[in-house]
Amino acid sequence: MEIPFGNAQLEAKFRTYPPEVRKPLLKVLDLIFTTASEMDAVGEIIETLKWGQPAFLPAHPKIGTTIRIDAVKEEPEHYAVFFHYQTTLVSTFRQLYPNDFTFQGNRALIFTVGHDFPVDPFRHCVAMALTYHKQHAR
Repeated sequence: MEIPFGNAQLEAKFRTYPPEVRKPLLKVLDLIFTTASEMDAVGEIIETLKWGQPAFLPAHPKIGTTIRIDAVKEEPEHYAVFFHYQTTLVSTFRQLYPNDFTFQGNRALIFTVGHDFPVDPFRHCVAMALTYHKQHAR
């Protein structure tokens, strides 16, 4: 699966991943963009690097929070999806999907290379992150 990048630095970062990690990260990336495209409230997604990790957030301010993805350092069999640690997102995911994901504190979902993960719950988590500020402004 090749996804055209709108950011040359992001594309270069993806080329640094070994193929066995790149493939699931591209799947995650595709799910983030697919989910965002189906949500009128989100609009355009900014692609960037934050702390050296691929990061994605709504272009319009005060809509959602950044989602970062990366391989897990020192653990080549794992990759992660990171959410801002000062949000309630991961604790909410833990309540909604306690048996669907492996959690890292209040900041990440951890996945294992070569293992499938539940797509619909994951997309729901992405949707909550992409609209986090909009939902909490009420």
